Amino acid sequence: MTTATVSTPGTTGVGTLLREWRDRRRISQLELALRADSSARHISFIETGRARPSQEMVLRLAEHLDVPVRERNALLIAAGYAPAFPETPLDDPSMSALRTGMEQLLAGYEPYPALVCDGMYHVQAANRGMEILMDGVDPELLRPPMNAMRITLHPRGMALRIRNFLEWREHLFSQLDRQLALMRSAPLRALYDEISAYPLPDGGRMSAAQGEHPPFALPLVIEHRGTTLSFLSTIATFNTPMDVTVSELALEAFLPADPETAAYLRKMAE
Repeated sequence: MTTATVSTPGTTGVGTLLREWRDRRRISQLELALRADSSARHISFIETGRARPSQEMVLRLAEHLDVPVRERNALLIAAGYAPAFPETPLDDPSMSALRTGMEQLLAGYEPYPALVCDGMYHVQAANRGMEILMDGVDPELLRPPMNAMRITLHPRGMALRIRNFLEWREHLFSQLDRQLALMRSAPLRALYDEISAYPLPDGGRMSAAQGEHPPFALPLVIEHRGTTLSFLSTIATFNTPMDVTVSELALEAFLPADPETAAYLRKMAE
């Protein structure tokens, strides 16, 4: 399994990294101290390198700053400690219960499309409903490791069939921007640069007409064999993960945004 790797802290001290996270969360030293049952003076000393935090303090501050699991390991390494969270490959025997659970969840969504991606958007599992979304995608893009971003935005992928392509593309790039703001990942940055260079289909003309969208969320509007389908995307992650791999898994389901799409999916399933 390929995941989004983090650059090594190098000479960057844990205090500097913690201050960066605090700035991102827009939390004052006093507020962080109150949350972590410490003092603003101690937080200041840690950030300036005048005090070395204990392993427990690093993890406590990371928890209150909502630092991703992979980056918590980076904080520990910067502070001189061993990583606290393992990174277990998804095909490891110890992950069999997790894999079974994901397969059951995916099957439960059928006939609606659903898939599981890792932190680099590599598809780890998918249900039969995804065949409708990936119909007509270049077989080259479907070779392992399949990447959901490439499949969606590549001109030989789903792009030509997405009616509101410009809007959906902007949504995906906003998602990537938020992710890159939370982690130092050279592979993820390379993926961002790659897909941002893809040419727009048909001169970038595709944008769903005003009024076609549900008022509460942006749908994925896509054509399948002459029929226009509309989906709302939902994403589920694991609560309180204790493994880097598990922390970066996300199950995305595409639910019908209108009765016509739901009826079409049921008919195709039959």
